[in-house]
Amino acid sequence: MEEGQVADGQIAQGPEVTERRLHPVTPFRRAWAPVAVIAGWAVHDPGQAQEQLTRLTTTALLTGLAILVPAASLYGFLSWWFTHFAVTDTELRIRTGLLFRRTAHIRLDRLQAVDVTQPLLARVAGVAKLKLDAIGTNKKDELAYLGEGEARALRAELLARAAGFAPETARDVGEAPVRQLLRVPPGELALSLLLIGATWTSLLGALAVSALVWFGTHSVGALLATGLPLLGGAATRSVGQFVRAYDWTLGESPDGLRIDHGLLDRAHETVPPGRVQTVRIVEPLLWRRFGWVHVRLDVAGSSNSVLMPVAPRAVAESVIAQVLPGVTVPASLSRPPRRAGWCLPLWWRGHGLAVTDTVFAARHGLLRRTLSLVPHAKVQSVRLSQGPWGRFRRVADVHVDTGANKTVTARLRDAEEAAALLYAQADRSRTGRRDARPERWMAS
Repeated sequence: MEEGQVADGQIAQGPEVTERRLHPVTPFRRAWAPVAVIAGWAVHDPGQAQEQLTRLTTTALLTGLAILVPAASLYGFLSWWFTHFAVTDTELRIRTGLLFRRTAHIRLDRLQAVDVTQPLLARVAGVAKLKLDAIGTNKKDELAYLGEGEARALRAELLARAAGFAPETARDVGEAPVRQLLRVPPGELALSLLLIGATWTSLLGALAVSALVWFGTHSVGALLATGLPLLGGAATRSVGQFVRAYDWTLGESPDGLRIDHGLLDRAHETVPPGRVQTVRIVEPLLWRRFGWVHVRLDVAGSSNSVLMPVAPRAVAESVIAQVLPGVTVPASLSRPPRRAGWCLPLWWRGHGLAVTDTVFAARHGLLRRTLSLVPHAKVQSVRLSQGPWGRFRRVADVHVDTGANKTVTARLRDAEEAAALLYAQADRSRTGRRDARPERWMAS
């Protein structure tokens, strides 16, 4: 059982709270579950499904539908009827289950993120899904669906209570104001996706395979059967990324950084303040002419990862200063010694390291450069590794582990420098954790 959740029979007695139900449109969403089971069986064994369908008469088919539709509707209604949620002074409780009851107790002080998402049909119906990331859980708990206004009000209430506001005032706090920091123009987003190496690699691979098929068979049918799926797959990936990142808006509020994006399915996400473990600045080769970068995050216990799909480097660095207060992106990094070229020919030039008073910064990649920034306060452990060839060439790797179960590595450093860095970084980490600000929502 996940941390932060207890069985129904182990619920601690507390003050009486008011339980609420989900939006009345929810049964329509859950009524699809029995239909999905049948569809899954048909996809798993299409031959058997087709055989069974050919045996059915019109009367039997209509009878089956007359049974299935009410049964699915009843299932959707009962699952909605037996789902409740309530907000207490310290936690959000979600009770679900028709036959087997489950109660999730999500402690408000362990919330990592509270996101509002709206799939296309949910936007049409005026409802939204509330997703919650909590420390110690392997997956998101969610409330689907709530009225759009209710979802936003509940999100604001949860963040207010998590920040320490009194229960009687938490509902009146409302959603924190947002100051827009970045909005990605659709044209810039589309051009950036076209300039990603993976897009061109997929297209060139599809064309190469299609050419081989044509020269081998001289069959238009074989060419279309092979080339169209490959070209369609390459195009679909780029189109899918464009649809997800469309109208990407980044804003700053007292409860963290707000991210809104999506053409069909809208998502309203929050980057928790003070809980970002690593910031990664990615710079593809073809983006350098435009001065663009892509910024990703490692957040402990949260699935939020993309901060900016594409942005000018100066804008990205100003936003990073908001994500990691007091941290500036190093202007220059030191390369490994030239003898490191014997361990990693040519590509050794893509590695670099800079250590400031606030951050450990390591870069890797020659064509697609990635600069990883780890605040000293977020370092959990430091390790040094050195293989036989590294010992011969007197170089070593320094690994920095963070609270998000990720590792940042400074590769091919001089052996003496690496040994000194190992102990110095351990001291910086202890000092950083001692002086770090508390990780709280709406912290000023």
